[in-house]
Amino acid sequence: MAEAVRSAKKEFVGIVKSDKMEKTIVVAVANKTLHPLYKKYVTRTKKLKAHDEKNEAHIGDRVRVIECRPLSKEKCWRLAEIIEKAR
Repeated sequence: MAEAVRSAKKEFVGIVKSDKMEKTIVVAVANKTLHPLYKKYVTRTKKLKAHDEKNEAHIGDRVRVIECRPLSKEKCWRLAEIIEKAR
């Protein structure tokens, strides 16, 4: 009998843009992609809502978020670690 193989969870590094919600942070994740026609690198940004159980991340912090089960309508990420605190 074959075992079910679990895939690795996605991880992103981004900057905290909002911490106004209770136990939730908004993280902006940016990546550069090559435009197919103009051959110029374009920065694409997506905002993720992540669960912050202890409310320890604040605006400007560089954080790592990891995929998890859906916690609410839009929140399916959780704070893994704070890489760098804002000055």
